[in-house]
Amino acid sequence: MEQSGEQQQLRSLRDFLLVYNRMTELCFRRCVSNLNYRVLTKHEEMCLDSCAGKLVHSNHRLMSAYVALMPSIVQRRASDYEASAAQTSANSAKEVSVAPPALPAS
Repeated sequence: MEQSGEQQQLRSLRDFLLVYNRMTELCFRRCVSNLNYRVLTKHEEMCLDSCAGKLVHSNHRLMSAYVALMPSIVQRRASDYEASAAQTSANSAKEVSVAPPALPAS
């Protein structure tokens, strides 16, 4: 079980880094127009702050919706799985009861 927890943490870290890298690239392309200077201009800084803020805010809203919907999604999947298992069990029982009679030995 410990291994599974570590794998989940690594997946979460990887997902976070992917989102962070996409956000960084998107905001950089949108806001930084002049690479001739080491320091960002005031306009570039404001643009980057605004861009990153909007993306972080939208990510928080998305995660809140995900957390709110996740229990119902899990419940529906569990119900679907139980129904599928019951159907498979019923089909197996039906096949056994309708099995053709054995042929007489020659």
